[in-house]
Amino acid sequence: MDKSSIRQKYKALRRNMSLDQIDELSLQMANQSLKLDIWNFEFYHIFLAIENQKEINTEYILQIIFGKDANVVIPKMKGKDLQHYLLTDTTKLKLNQWKIPEPVNGIKIDPQQLDLVFVPLLGYDTLGNRVGYGKGFYDRFLSSCKKNVIKVGLSFFPPEESILEVEDFDMALDYCITPKTVYTFKQG
Repeated sequence: MDKSSIRQKYKALRRNMSLDQIDELSLQMANQSLKLDIWNFEFYHIFLAIENQKEINTEYILQIIFGKDANVVIPKMKGKDLQHYLLTDTTKLKLNQWKIPEPVNGIKIDPQQLDLVFVPLLGYDTLGNRVGYGKGFYDRFLSSCKKNVIKVGLSFFPPEESILEVEDFDMALDYCITPKTVYTFKQG
């Protein structure tokens, strides 16, 4: 399936979900995440949900990370790139023009410090290729991380068989967590 069709399909599927469904499935995904051996790192990067896009509620995973006494880093859009800030008790959040919650300011974190990135997506395939909203923010960001950063997608849905038009700069996932299971992808 091509990227445009995947975007249309999964936006429509998410539009039809209730907020209660999203919350329940997000909790199931957090529980699935505990099956992975990923909880001994220092720096975790996670997105905050765009509610009007009916994205995964990442609050449950945030609680796991905080419970492990690890550092949480969240993104802020700056031009065509992302900046990254430590999330603390005093971090003030504000919705940007796309209704994405972002830190107003705070302690900047270099992408090279990150151990694991939870990656937003619309769809993905059985090889770990992902489709986002199409602006390339996460591909550019992930390419600036250390080579062994772990990339974990979060999806309500199982993978597509394959994605057409995968480009050299597209950054594939190592895992994708769904409410029912965790998919593992071998990279390299």
